[in-house]
Amino acid sequence: MSEALLASLFIFTLAIFIGFELIQKVPQTLHTPLMSGSNAISGVTVVGALALALLGGEHGPWVRWLAFAAIVFATINVVGGFMVTDRMLQMFRKR
Repeated sequence: MSEALLASLFIFTLAIFIGFELIQKVPQTLHTPLMSGSNAISGVTVVGALALALLGGEHGPWVRWLAFAAIVFATINVVGGFMVTDRMLQMFRKR
């Protein structure tokens, strides 16, 4: 294994553990603002994946497939996040 791959795997594993610990410690009142931030990050992912799908043809067909998968999953995250946020905000509206 190359050193770069080993370092990347180490960082990825460390990010998983740190992310899991951070999410567990978030109070319920902060869930919605974090969800909105996640939607913004996924929006950036959609834009980047669109650019890669359009311009990444010279790197091979697998790049386009990965970009398509990123577009699909990030779009699901954005739509789902907005649905959850809208549902939560409906709880605070007057009837």
